[in-house]
Amino acid sequence: MDLHLFIDGDQGTTGLDLRNRLRGGGFRIRTLPAHLRKDAAARRAALNESDIAILCLPDAAARDAVAMIENPAVRVIDASSAHRTSPGWVYGLPELDARQAARIASARRVANPGCYPTAAVALLRPLTDAGLLPAGYPLAIHAVSGYSGQGRAGVEAHEAGGAAHALRVYGLALEHKHVPEIQAHAGLSERPVFVPAYGSYRQGIVLTIGLHARMLPAGASSGRIHACLAERYRGAAHVRVLPLSSAEPAMELDPQAHNGSNDMSLAVACNARTGQIVLGAVLDNLGKGAAGAAVQNLRLMAGAG
Repeated sequence: MDLHLFIDGDQGTTGLDLRNRLRGGGFRIRTLPAHLRKDAAARRAALNESDIAILCLPDAAARDAVAMIENPAVRVIDASSAHRTSPGWVYGLPELDARQAARIASARRVANPGCYPTAAVALLRPLTDAGLLPAGYPLAIHAVSGYSGQGRAGVEAHEAGGAAHALRVYGLALEHKHVPEIQAHAGLSERPVFVPAYGSYRQGIVLTIGLHARMLPAGASSGRIHACLAERYRGAAHVRVLPLSSAEPAMELDPQAHNGSNDMSLAVACNARTGQIVLGAVLDNLGKGAAGAAVQNLRLMAGAG
């Protein structure tokens, strides 16, 4: 495939990982040298001369980059959170529903999902679609990411010994930028509570969502929830639904289980006595949560499946 790619922001954690994943992949990749990375004229030219531009930038810079594109033939994958709920942009989660991969393949503008929303939406959207989870259910979502989720500056600070915490919970103003994305693409009518944290390991996410069976529609058992997820992702190349866990030995979820891959595992655990259900997801925040997803979307847009 003889496509010309321009990676704008190739020195951040996502950009660096993206370049590694694309090495030897058959694409012609252009980046800007250090002295031109903030040169508006150089960026404008590189953007407009590409077949597909991949933006690995902060939100404001991503919006500026899109505004620079005048060539109508240029297609865009935006790895920032700037356009994930914007009209005219296709949400870059191929597993969202049966038609999403085809929408991405033909799209001019694709918004790569966030790392946490990838996990939350993958768990919740099949359930809201099937009527097993009310759109207005009062959800609380908890997640822990490796410290690479803080970006390159955070990685360097942590690895230099500047952040020795074992676990740091953040986002307690309850205004995390991923919440509107989760709400929109999971099919929720109410804003979920989202509590993220960083752990003292480099990469990998574990995300959990607790449910009370008494607050679900009649018949929405853990077994039906598990069957719903298993059916939705049957045959999916990068999503695996683990066996239902309802007895000893208790299931354990390792946030680092999929590091270095574009894979994600989903789990359903339950306790019949207490009437409680926990949904869980594990993925690499730099893989399925960022650069891996961008490569998956790129291959769809390039017609490579």
